[in-house]
Amino acid sequence: MSTPANTPLSTPATGVATSWEELVSTALVGTDRRPLPGAADPAAELLAQAAVHTVRARAGRRPRPGEPLEPAPAEEQPAVPRAAGDRLARILGGEQGRLLTEWLRTAAGLGRRVPAHLLPDLLDHAARDRSIRPYAAVLAGRRGRWLARLNPAWDFLDQEAGAARPRPEEWELGTPGDRRAHLAALRAADPAAARELLAAAWEKETPDDRAAFLEIFADGLGPEDEPFLEAALDDRRREVRHQAADLLTRLPDSRLARRMAERAARCFTAAGRRILVDPPEECDAAMERDGIRSRPPHGTGARSWWLQQLVARTPLQVWPALLGRPPGELVRAKIPDWEREVTAGWVRATVLQLDSEWARELFARDPLADLLAVLPREEQEAVAAGFVRGHGLDGQLIMVLGGAAAPWGPALTRAVLQKIIDLSGTQPWNVGELARLAGERADPALHGLAERLSLEPPIQEVAALLRFRDDMLKELIP
Repeated sequence: MSTPANTPLSTPATGVATSWEELVSTALVGTDRRPLPGAADPAAELLAQAAVHTVRARAGRRPRPGEPLEPAPAEEQPAVPRAAGDRLARILGGEQGRLLTEWLRTAAGLGRRVPAHLLPDLLDHAARDRSIRPYAAVLAGRRGRWLARLNPAWDFLDQEAGAARPRPEEWELGTPGDRRAHLAALRAADPAAARELLAAAWEKETPDDRAAFLEIFADGLGPEDEPFLEAALDDRRREVRHQAADLLTRLPDSRLARRMAERAARCFTAAGRRILVDPPEECDAAMERDGIRSRPPHGTGARSWWLQQLVARTPLQVWPALLGRPPGELVRAKIPDWEREVTAGWVRATVLQLDSEWARELFARDPLADLLAVLPREEQEAVAAGFVRGHGLDGQLIMVLGGAAAPWGPALTRAVLQKIIDLSGTQPWNVGELARLAGERADPALHGLAERLSLEPPIQEVAALLRFRDDMLKELIP
């Protein structure tokens, strides 16, 4: 029970009761003029009594009538196997903590839930790490949502889908996350039905929800979506307009694509082996509507900023026709002015439009993880393996490997393991991050390959991590 400020308080040093008001008064006039009775050191006693008062005021609570909590609802999802739950407890406790996302992603994909006693620890991790929240929301089950209502730090669960397989009624009654999950499931099954469902509710949705819903349209995107997306360019919220513009950029025959092609034609000219560029002089309302931001970032010139965005939103098929050269020659062409902006725009357009031909040519010029990720899976692994064999160990190598889809197959895994062996004798201090990356992204079934390849400690560390992951996944998927 809390202690009122005027409740007398005694301490073992004096045995004399003193109220908070008396302590404040003594502090104001000084213990020399108003000594505390029986205190050998009045100043120290004053501070001690004030500290006790403060702790009692903060810790106490007056009893009041209350209602018992409703019990947590019964679970609908099966729990993970006991061995998997035990391993999750070890990971949450710090053992191989970088594997937490893989464990959660795998378990959530199976529609499982975590043991109840691990929920607080899991939700605390998700409160700190946004990237794992979608998985935590599924794995928390109904008890996890019940717990989240009791702790404001966990209320992020309402923004995530709470079931691996959402039910139709959640579009009307579910949390924002549940509604996104329902729309995504419908979009995957019937793109037109998803578009019609969203169009019917569009005006009632919040700006944040409208932007989030549009992200889902990347799945099954087609010409039939253009009228809806073109109308979204007039939305009041900038994020909604830019999301719509990103999607329309992927439709090469859309009206937005044609408008961008016309703008590009006014800015680019082929002159022999050179490409001449004259960036826009202004960013008018029509350009802003089409997703070009008028205000450049700090340190970037306005025309430079507009040019880069214009190139990024122009369909890649426009450039060979406009400049008379195939992508490979365009990427290597001489651009006397504005080369950096044009190249950056082409990279952004390639990632946005998922064009493997441009990705291949641009990667050969400037190896970037985002470009590698655009290539088909088999080619991606072959390109990454070749890059590993021909490139030294530096930050760029690590970043490029981050763009190679996991799990890595035998070719890329062998190339990385051989790189570790080659460097262990000359740069043993420099292979740690590469070894960790290999252990976390290679196919865990390849642990035997690593074990047999070399007895070098970094290779054996990779093998141990792969075996840990292999056991982890087998526990989740018996």
